[in-house]
Amino acid sequence: MKLTKEEQDMLAGKHGNAAKKSMEILVALGEIYGAENMIPVFSVQIAGVSYHNLGDAGLDYLEELSRDGKVRVLTTLNPAGMDLEDWRKLGISEDFAAKQLKVVDAFSKMGVIPSCTCTPYFVGNLPRFGEHIAWSESSAVCFANSVLGARTNREGGPSALAAALTGRTPNYGMHLDKNRQPQAIIKVKPKLKTVPDFGELGYAIGKKIGNKIPFITGVKSANTEQLKSFCASIATYGGTALFHIKGITPERVKKPAGEAVEINSGDLEAARAAMNDDCVPDFVSLGCPHASLNELRRIAELLKGKKVAVETWIAVARPVKELADKAGYSGAIEDAGAKLACDTCMVVAPLKGRFKCMATDSAKACFYARGTNNFKVRIGTVEQCIKAAVSGKWS
Repeated sequence: MKLTKEEQDMLAGKHGNAAKKSMEILVALGEIYGAENMIPVFSVQIAGVSYHNLGDAGLDYLEELSRDGKVRVLTTLNPAGMDLEDWRKLGISEDFAAKQLKVVDAFSKMGVIPSCTCTPYFVGNLPRFGEHIAWSESSAVCFANSVLGARTNREGGPSALAAALTGRTPNYGMHLDKNRQPQAIIKVKPKLKTVPDFGELGYAIGKKIGNKIPFITGVKSANTEQLKSFCASIATYGGTALFHIKGITPERVKKPAGEAVEINSGDLEAARAAMNDDCVPDFVSLGCPHASLNELRRIAELLKGKKVAVETWIAVARPVKELADKAGYSGAIEDAGAKLACDTCMVVAPLKGRFKCMATDSAKACFYARGTNNFKVRIGTVEQCIKAAVSGKWS
């Protein structure tokens, strides 16, 4: 790889231990993927924040880097394993909380903003079209590439942190025009209306084409919340970091090429069936990825004057929750007995063994509820989920 003088100095340790270790990671990645050089990045989003996933070894590594490491660009954090302020209300143990706070403290010492959200684009980390970034967290990566038109590979936690500490990333993969072209043409026949519809579409496409880049036609409209859901689903069930939807996503591509795949109503019905178990929810979880202010408004409307009968979490970024406080949405939600879970979500919180059946509107949440927490799941609209939360039944 061709390195600038500053990059060579970082690699040689002239900018400290953290920068040296980070540049070693980035050079190794660049050599593996055939990058010719490094490029500057505008922002970073770091995953691997929950102590549930990091453990003591991960915490030790972060504390080592925090001794002299300082981020060079705007850097935000993925969700932690708990609400950093009100973790007791979520049933988190004292021991876990102490370790999780040490993790966040180590990131903060390096200048990372402890945003603790998988939707950084809702809280100020909003790259412009064509800008090079280094993001981790699969749904955020897919949203940045596809919906915003920024450019990032699907970074792991260590490589994203390395990019933050150096302000650089290897120039390969999604940073290059040639690698952002469609590899499959998807024709969507059914009309999509709800957030779960888009989750089912992501499931169906992901299962059919894997991590190929799709060019999608037939989707007439999509709002931010629907695209957020689709990004999370197609990234989870297919592994893709980029998609193009005709007339909706901003990036213009060359003439679409690749295999042609049709998605019909039967495909969506099969996806729904695959993500649904025969169970009665004892836990309702919304906000995967983290809820928008508009979603909180709708949940507040549905819960106003009611009381939940089962444990109900709405995961949200703290700054978004603070806006919901001012709008009165938080009060309506909490008066109903539901919990606004800031900084965390059911994917990364230590929940295994606490519940048996989870209701959600998120296809991604279904995947992790089963795989990580061994829950059975029900997927439906936010209206169905709130009805289950209040009645303790599923219909």
